[in-house]
Amino acid sequence: MDGETDWKLRRSIRCTQKHFEKSMTISNLEGQIRFPPPHENIYNFEGVFEGFDSVANENANEFLTLENTLWANTAVASGFVIAAILYTGKETRMALNSRSARSKIGKTDLELNKISKMLFMFMVILSAVLVILKGFQGAFYLDFFKYVLLMSSIIPISLRVNLDFAKAVFSYKISKDDHIPGALARNSNIPEELGRISYLLTDKTGTLTKNEMHFKRLVLEHTQFEEEHKALLLKILQKQCEKASGPMRDVEAKYNEMVQKEGTKNVRTVKIRRDKDLILRDLITALAICHNVTPLIENGVKIFHASSPDEIALVKFAGEINFKLLERDSAEMKIENAAGRQETYKILAIFPFTSESKRMGILVRHTESNRIVFFLKGADSAIYPRVKEVYRSLVMDECEVLARTGLRTLVIAARYIPEAEYEEWKKIWDQANMSLSDRNNLIRQAGDILEQDLDFLGITGVEDKLQDDINDALESVRNAGIKVWMLTGDKVETAKCVAVACGLKALSHQIFEIKENTDDLSLMNQINEFSNKNNTILLIDGVSLGRILEHHSELFFRNATQAPAVICCRCMPTQKALITEMIKKFSDGRVAGIGDGGNDVGMIQAADVGIGIVGKEGKQASLASDFSINQFSHIKPLILWHGRLYYKNSSKLSQFVIHRGLIISFIQALFISTFYFVTIPIYNGWLMIGYSTIYTMFPVLCLVRNSITQEFIPYVFRFSMKMYPKRKHCSSQSCIRHFRKIVS
Repeated sequence: MDGETDWKLRRSIRCTQKHFEKSMTISNLEGQIRFPPPHENIYNFEGVFEGFDSVANENANEFLTLENTLWANTAVASGFVIAAILYTGKETRMALNSRSARSKIGKTDLELNKISKMLFMFMVILSAVLVILKGFQGAFYLDFFKYVLLMSSIIPISLRVNLDFAKAVFSYKISKDDHIPGALARNSNIPEELGRISYLLTDKTGTLTKNEMHFKRLVLEHTQFEEEHKALLLKILQKQCEKASGPMRDVEAKYNEMVQKEGTKNVRTVKIRRDKDLILRDLITALAICHNVTPLIENGVKIFHASSPDEIALVKFAGEINFKLLERDSAEMKIENAAGRQETYKILAIFPFTSESKRMGILVRHTESNRIVFFLKGADSAIYPRVKEVYRSLVMDECEVLARTGLRTLVIAARYIPEAEYEEWKKIWDQANMSLSDRNNLIRQAGDILEQDLDFLGITGVEDKLQDDINDALESVRNAGIKVWMLTGDKVETAKCVAVACGLKALSHQIFEIKENTDDLSLMNQINEFSNKNNTILLIDGVSLGRILEHHSELFFRNATQAPAVICCRCMPTQKALITEMIKKFSDGRVAGIGDGGNDVGMIQAADVGIGIVGKEGKQASLASDFSINQFSHIKPLILWHGRLYYKNSSKLSQFVIHRGLIISFIQALFISTFYFVTIPIYNGWLMIGYSTIYTMFPVLCLVRNSITQEFIPYVFRFSMKMYPKRKHCSSQSCIRHFRKIVS
């Protein structure tokens, strides 16, 4: 439902699970479930189970969250479940989130509609002229309608059938193209629109990149480690794990010592000097346990499932240096440290990652030492205000350095939680979980109590590999006169580096940045300044973009659409769809949107041509698109070959059908004028039917199957593609040119 391919961990109600394990039936189970009315949010559920716990022989009240639910139209990965059905039919999340698809109409069809109206007016005017030349004799109004019927060949009635047949053939040829394996044309109404694209809006992660994460760098306060330093890391970790078990051992000792000397006041805010090897040990421990990864055994091989490939990459890296994730369930997880010893961590609380919080936290108790530790990881902007003040400048500087190299960064911090503080906090946590109203907000507030004065552990740098042949594809698209907009949720520096690496920014391009600006006057000055620059790429972040969309959308898009490329960073899914609509509104060009995830669906559906990539984030983008492909480089044959050819052939086919009707009507008009304005047809009915079908059928079939131009020609001479988005092969001007040929 969310467009992701990862497995979601779901939990049963503890009371009902105990009852079933005891009696192996639920027929004698007593209880009720209270739940809210239907709503669209698939990421939230708040309910409560009230029943009798037959095992403990007491009343049981258990509060239900999303983890206790299984939405309709989803599958159980293994085993079986016994469930109570709460929502059915139109009340299910799937039905509530369904939207009637927008029927897309190509610009060529709109132009043909305009031409058909012009031809109709021409037919009426020509009939009126013939009546005037005849001199309004007798029942002239009947003569007028007879002339209209005789001139009806002007109206290209068969054009719709011929064009729909051609589009069906074009779509079939796209799906069967050996140069685009896995391609699928889901919308057969607009194959010719691929040749009229002026703007290509693309996602970054999974579209320009492969969404395959590989660990590259580990940055601590006083040192950093590269991927090739695994042997050194293993040596340090093995030494530290042999000394003692569990994280933050030295912090606990120093904390207790400081409390005895100075009391608990201000102890948390003081920076404790730590050995860098101990910090490294805690950092790798955090990588091994602060996540939502579930280890599974399939065909004798251990695999990992998670909602983010970043987490899997970090867990695998921790395993490569002998911090291995062995088991995990809802209550605890077990890891094997570098010394070969097993460590068990009891999960006390989890704060899952959300797009709003941009961080994920976990509170665990190390069973062997009974030590409680809170780990937090997330984006630099989310962790920066939550670490101790002495670390903040370090966090921002190091994240910026990593982002300049094109790496995705993740900041990791931790805090030792004394037992007394945990007991006080647990009361707030339990109260938040017991609330039936605004539970998520109360849980977030409870998490904020722990997320204060954290100790900085380190920063991870993960590389997302570029798609195959991405540079050649983008260069070909750019040389064809198509302007590329990259819409991403990543940081400015990361997006800039990826733009350079993938070839979105050419060597001759400069970059003009609009960042963290919410002042209206300053934004207008920057937009006007950019409008005076040539051969310059515009880069804008989400904060500035949000303000512009509210107050200066027309000024911005009138100028931004003239840029060779635009990079929008920290862009939300709703902003992607809104940007698409604004480009369509303030420019004459056709807009294509390409993406691979559920967050790109709005952009794909809003675009004139939606292209979905089947990637690691699922098939939601592919299913919502007009054309589905397997990788970004396939847009090169899709646009430069199929789009160009089908736009030319559709235009030629349309002009041929119109030309065919105009010839008959022109001959009929000459016949009427020559023979004293007689209202009889020059050709009989069967001859006219044969002319419109059998006699002129082969040119139509030839135009549909026309592939004479070899495929390499648009690639070699791709600079000539610049004229295709602007050239109007099917317009009123071209129709007039054909009419002149007939007359002459």
